Amino acid sequence: MSVVIEVEDLGKLYRLGEVGTGTLSHDLKRWWALTRGKEDPYSQVGRVNIRTERAEKGEYVWALQNISFSIQKGDVVGIIGKNGAGKSTLLKILSRITAPTSGSLRIKGRVGSLLEVGTGFHPEMTGRENVFMNGTILGMRRHEIVRKFDDIVDFAGIAKYIDTPVKRYSSGMMVRLGFAVAAFLEPEILIVDEVLAVGDAEFQKRCLGKMEEVSRDQGRTILFVSHNMSSVNTLCHTGMFLANGQLEFQGDIQQVISRYLNYSSSGNGKLVLSSRNDIERRGNRLFGEIISISTRNTKGEILDTFEFGQQLYVDMRVEIKQEVVDPELGICISTSRGTRLQHLVSKWEREFGKIAPGVYDVTVELQELMVYPGDYTLTAWFRHYVKEPADDFIESALSIKVIKSEKMGRFKDFTNYSPIGGVYAKSNWYLQNAHG
Repeated sequence: MSVVIEVEDLGKLYRLGEVGTGTLSHDLKRWWALTRGKEDPYSQVGRVNIRTERAEKGEYVWALQNISFSIQKGDVVGIIGKNGAGKSTLLKILSRITAPTSGSLRIKGRVGSLLEVGTGFHPEMTGRENVFMNGTILGMRRHEIVRKFDDIVDFAGIAKYIDTPVKRYSSGMMVRLGFAVAAFLEPEILIVDEVLAVGDAEFQKRCLGKMEEVSRDQGRTILFVSHNMSSVNTLCHTGMFLANGQLEFQGDIQQVISRYLNYSSSGNGKLVLSSRNDIERRGNRLFGEIISISTRNTKGEILDTFEFGQQLYVDMRVEIKQEVVDPELGICISTSRGTRLQHLVSKWEREFGKIAPGVYDVTVELQELMVYPGDYTLTAWFRHYVKEPADDFIESALSIKVIKSEKMGRFKDFTNYSPIGGVYAKSNWYLQNAHG
């Protein structure tokens, strides 16, 4: 295997707020320092990109800093991290959309990128014209593009609109065509960002299948960014975990996902949201939000380690900001690989009725924790209306560990094997002689 991407000590420096230092002499000093490979004299020493901190006027931050890695031909690499970790900045540098501030990179082969909806498309040109333009940019001959054209259109499913200017396309249509162009015009390196999340479930499945095919059968290199850990685990062999613009860990994809989930979650059995600004959280929190979440046993002890089959309580403190009718609260238990195993949803079990604004304590009781020994994460959400997106959605809020217990019976050493699935279901088996 040959190295197709090699990155050494890569860094990208941005200034927040105004462009420039404020004076021409300072701008010249900064340019001269960077030209000679020196540190920017106007950047704060050791300043990293922590997105939850308030920026000071004229502040410089490193979106990426001290990034070094190499990727072999045919590798399928997952790049994961929280929003603002530097993933998209890294992909833009690798795609040569933007230049690094420091360090070096060497890339062998054509690069096809799908980083944003409509990447590389001219809005006034038709879908057909954009396909040919992108193919030409990738260095392909016209007859090569013609040979692939029908496959591109069929995969994108937009034959009816192929001669319509792409500015009239929906975001979903744009992503379909963009991915088809990136995948079928035979780049040696395919870079795909979270943009696939715009597509529907069926299209996402087809995209993952296509990426797996081009990697396995055609030996292409793929860099894939996604917050869907299940997709990353299925598609990728190796991975990189970025945090605050730095490479935290690189290696086997399962180890990378485990590091990411443990980093993202609270590991002491309790999470108080006001004290943690680095949690992956979505939702506008207009009707309500989760203030804290914890796990405990029957004795009331807050723990993060439980025995197989043990009774588990999840306590949530929720602030209701506007009157709601029968809101939904939910807990999801996921494996360290990101596979969702169990959902505990208030809407399935009971109705709360009309709730006035205020602070409320909610307890979820799981009578038996029937998941195999291992590491797991808990995701929590609050939704004021079932058909609306969650008001507050906290990915991997807590991490818990399940250990062996006598309740596993003769299978107490089952963790030495590799079980398919992660949930234990008690079953009865009967054997009788077929001939009476």
